[in-house]
Amino acid sequence: MPLPLIILQVIHSRVQPIHLHLVSDSTGETLESLVKAGLAQFENVDTVKHFWPMVRSEGHLDRVVDEIARRPGLILYTLVAPAVRARLEARCAALGLPLIAVLDPVIEGLQRALGRRAHARPGRQHVLDEAYFDRIRAITYTIEHDDGVGAHEWNEADAILVGVSRSSKTPTSIYLANRGYKIANMPLVPNRPLPPEFDTLDHPLIVGLTVSPDRLVAIRRNRVMGMARESMAPMFDAHYVDPVGVASELSRARRLFADRGWPIIDVTRRSIEETAAAVIHLLTLRAAR
Repeated sequence: MPLPLIILQVIHSRVQPIHLHLVSDSTGETLESLVKAGLAQFENVDTVKHFWPMVRSEGHLDRVVDEIARRPGLILYTLVAPAVRARLEARCAALGLPLIAVLDPVIEGLQRALGRRAHARPGRQHVLDEAYFDRIRAITYTIEHDDGVGAHEWNEADAILVGVSRSSKTPTSIYLANRGYKIANMPLVPNRPLPPEFDTLDHPLIVGLTVSPDRLVAIRRNRVMGMARESMAPMFDAHYVDPVGVASELSRARRLFADRGWPIIDVTRRSIEETAAAVIHLLTLRAAR
């Protein structure tokens, strides 16, 4: 039975709060993401999540199962050591606890496609290899090139995000950096020309971010209110939250993007993750040309 359907049936069949036990031989990030995605399909579901990371020995596992038995529920696990897996399966069978090996269908499919067996090594996705250090370098670069800083190094970026104030440039940049992309971002300020560096860039993908006027006004008003509580509101002028002024600002930004031939992403109804996925898609398309 497909994994999501199993989760749906278990959650749907229970009225009382359910316990979800996430057992991993690594950090548990994969399990947490999966459960979050599954629970997002339900409203008003009361769950209690228990995280059991770095379980790599039978002794450690026995202690974890003893705790699980006190608060029984659905167990999702990512364990690759055969002895530890077998121990968990045997103990859960004896206790009558439901469990799911969430990575098994993926690994089995890859084994068939690749024609080879997988290595049973815990935490291999977190090994300190060159890709790991590339990601650290991407995060460092992105932090150092936020909000228009470091224009002389923009040609080293994988992408540059351009948009008016509060169009989610910085959080999207940080998310992409965590995926290993070097990202710079540049705010568009009314009556301020683009830096001349934009005329000489030949490496980064430049992406324009836009948003609906109503949404942007609401976001900016919330920001102004927050700054006012810290006595910093005077830094904003009246045009910052004026609906007519905001609409005009966004219109000018769109014309600029079109004139420059930059792809545009509307972030109005997108989460940060969805905006980042759209940027990655654009990068992938460009790389395939």
